[in-house]
Amino acid sequence: MDNVEKTSYVKKQITSALLKLLKEKELKDISISEITTAAQVSRISFYRNFDDKDTIIKEYMSLTLNEWNKKYPKNSEHTDDDILGDIFAYITEYKDFYLLLRDRGIFYFLKDIIMDALGPKAGYPNFGAYTAAFIANGIYGWIEEWFLRGMQESGEEMTKLLKNRNL
Repeated sequence: MDNVEKTSYVKKQITSALLKLLKEKELKDISISEITTAAQVSRISFYRNFDDKDTIIKEYMSLTLNEWNKKYPKNSEHTDDDILGDIFAYITEYKDFYLLLRDRGIFYFLKDIIMDALGPKAGYPNFGAYTAAFIANGIYGWIEEWFLRGMQESGEEMTKLLKNRNL
């Protein structure tokens, strides 16, 4: 096994261990030692690959989003509203994970991912930064409310609602 394969294996083990532990207890109550024991890796391996427990969750979210994007290639007629609808379809596919985050009070990690992707950047002029913040927070608000209401609509239905929003 080369270094890339070892790193991938260790990261998968750690991520899997944390997700299993999250089913039993709050993130704040899970120690690094518990994670490494469950993953059967050393603390050194943990800190070689992750800064902290939050990083595991954020990297897993990014990984699943990237994998999902690869499965569903976009065509040239794919509108911004279609892209937003895709976010809802992605979350539906990974529903159990996001329900776990919600149940553990750490659903806000999704906001961090959305803000990193769509939020304001340091080089933006003020108005551009305000607009990006408004859009990113609005998307998160739609998702959060959809979750609170039991995810009653499919990704496609959410896309239709977004297209008809007339904001």
